[in-house]
Amino acid sequence: METVTKLTNDLVASYAKAGGINHLDGKNLPSKRVVTELTCGLLRLLFPGFFDEKLIHSSEIKVETAALLDSIIGTLEDEIRKAIEYQPNGLAKKDITQEAHKLTVEFLESLPRVREILQTDVQAAFDGDPAAASKEEIIVSYPFIEAIAVQRLAHELYLKNVALIPRIMSEWAHARTGMDLHPGAKIGTHFFVDHCTGTVVGETATIGNHVKMYHGVTLGAKSTAGGQLLKGKKRHPTIEDRVTIYPGATILGGDTIIGAGSTIGGNVFIMDSVQPNSLVIYDGLDMRVLSKNDKNGGLDFQI
Repeated sequence: METVTKLTNDLVASYAKAGGINHLDGKNLPSKRVVTELTCGLLRLLFPGFFDEKLIHSSEIKVETAALLDSIIGTLEDEIRKAIEYQPNGLAKKDITQEAHKLTVEFLESLPRVREILQTDVQAAFDGDPAAASKEEIIVSYPFIEAIAVQRLAHELYLKNVALIPRIMSEWAHARTGMDLHPGAKIGTHFFVDHCTGTVVGETATIGNHVKMYHGVTLGAKSTAGGQLLKGKKRHPTIEDRVTIYPGATILGGDTIIGAGSTIGGNVFIMDSVQPNSLVIYDGLDMRVLSKNDKNGGLDFQI
């Protein structure tokens, strides 16, 4: 007992000394455990029958969906209310309750639209991977699908300025899949990241339609030395439509634009914009930009 008393006293003393990593006497924060459980439930709504342990017959889908929504809506509203209380933006307590309900309903209303986009992601994965035996295999086994589904859900909450919950969701997916997709990133349709391990997409990145990436790709910021002064600024690159980015490529900067139809080779390091229909390669000595429009090689220069 004396040992427990001493350990307790030491820890409580450290709480007073290192107060920056305590959260005492403040607002109740969203629960990581509960948000994780909610995310699993939302995945079941997005992919009925794929994340369930029993077969769901089409004749049962309405009842099953209603029951799942009923189990989610109240809990989700509670967690969103906590997020608003943490970052109230001047709302009164009564208004916070009303706002939490409003945001919860609006978020759940977005699920059919999110499903439509996810269908394009599944199609892109199937079309882009000859190793895929079926779309069912992609949904139940590819970590990319789980990562992009969670990101698209979290992005909806991010757009509504819901604090904490979008990051909890996306970091849960990051831990499970090895792919770090910030909920703030704007990602178009028919997106696919093959293997996906080690791929990082930053908060202000914009990705167009029909973009394919591979593992180890980074869409990052040139520098974060400015810290909080950079908040809200465009720090991450823009990838236009129909771009392919091979493994290990690093593309940095909010002003950097990869033009439509370009191919970025493996292990290149880019901090400047690339014109549409370019081929960027690293030949072991230098990095070169070639124009796909010129059969003779076109733009052949070092960057």
